Amino acid sequence: MTLEILRIVVTGGVGAGKTTFIRTISEIDVVNTDKRATDEIAELKETTTVALDFGKLTIASNQSLHLYGTPGQSRFDFMWEILIQKAHAYILLVDAHRPNHFRYTRKVLTYMKHHNPFIPLLIGITHTDCPDAWDVDDIALALGLQDEADSPPLMAVNANERQSVFEALIAIVEQLASIQELQGVKE
Repeated sequence: MTLEILRIVVTGGVGAGKTTFIRTISEIDVVNTDKRATDEIAELKETTTVALDFGKLTIASNQSLHLYGTPGQSRFDFMWEILIQKAHAYILLVDAHRPNHFRYTRKVLTYMKHHNPFIPLLIGITHTDCPDAWDVDDIALALGLQDEADSPPLMAVNANERQSVFEALIAIVEQLASIQELQGVKE
């Protein structure tokens, strides 16, 4: 029996919940490259990812997910390119209560689509429990996704809750399986 590894990239802006998402679900100690934030990021959080996070989740006896978290800062976008090139799918986390980050999220989305336009994408809306969080439909509008017929699915994700993270991973794996099934039919 051959082990199938699905590589899922978890990306988004600073503070969107990428590291937490991976830590919440990983069955191994997460490999991370967090360093003390020394720039304007320090106003949001103490540490920031400077290369990648890595976690693993076995989903069947012959299948596991390898989860790669990107840095949130554009100065580390070389890591975005490295990670997205070999990815099977990705999850873009959007912080619902920081509308000033939506433009940056659009930049990440554009970057990822440019570097690997054909892989499945799920947009996970985080921090929806914050009092000033935007509604999912309003976030879709802000990201320019409201009119696209092929818009990626959006869903609320609590990066601190295992079940919520698991549901997001199920959704992206099902999307990937559906695409692979369609490709098999065409061949």
